[in-house]
Amino acid sequence: MNLTTRYIFVAALILSIFVPFGAFLLSKKKKGGFKAALGFNAFFFFGTLVLANILMFSGNASAATEVAAASSTDGWRYIAAALSTGFSCIGGGIAVASAASAALGAMSEDSSIMGKALIFVALAEGIALYGLVLSFTMLP
Repeated sequence: MNLTTRYIFVAALILSIFVPFGAFLLSKKKKGGFKAALGFNAFFFFGTLVLANILMFSGNASAATEVAAASSTDGWRYIAAALSTGFSCIGGGIAVASAASAALGAMSEDSSIMGKALIFVALAEGIALYGLVLSFTMLP
């Protein structure tokens, strides 16, 4: 990978972080700003993922050896581990947000159910840990 493609890749990564936040802040005044920000975020995330695939797996086919074949499968393994950790953490965050708010509401009415409420919040946090364990089993 030459220097120009590295600069393009770094610029795409930086833009994929800052542009969705900018779109959200600019569209906060309009109705439907959340949908626009979510669309920008999905577009730049998957665009960066496609660009990384093109740059990571493009190579010379005539020099395909056993080592090159093993390294190309390692790239997919790292992507799978990152996606399993990321999606499980997002799901765990959503689960903890709803379980913790319900637990706080229930504890404000009856403080004797604190132990049961903490168990449900801990079960929701376990989702992220399962994804992390799964990603460790995928990596060499």
